[in-house]
Amino acid sequence: MSVVIIGGHDRMVCQYKRICKKHRCKAKVFTQMPAGLNKKIGNPDLVVLFTNTVSHKMVKCAVSEAKNKNIEVVRSHSSSQAALTEILEEKCTAV
Repeated sequence: MSVVIIGGHDRMVCQYKRICKKHRCKAKVFTQMPAGLNKKIGNPDLVVLFTNTVSHKMVKCAVSEAKNKNIEVVRSHSSSQAALTEILEEKCTAV
């Protein structure tokens, strides 16, 4: 399963990737808005939006891209390790 994480804290990128690896998921993490985000998202199984730490422009771009490609989007206000773990436990066991 592949996951794209939008938002979160810069210092947490390694932890996010480690948690995803623990749940047997490949992860891309975007804490800042890169040029051409819609092309860099790719075609993952799940998009995780940490809504507290992300710009509206970034959310809008990610959500529209996910909608175009029928990708599930999970929103979480908290960008903590526990929040990501909870999301992955729920979504990865269902797959």
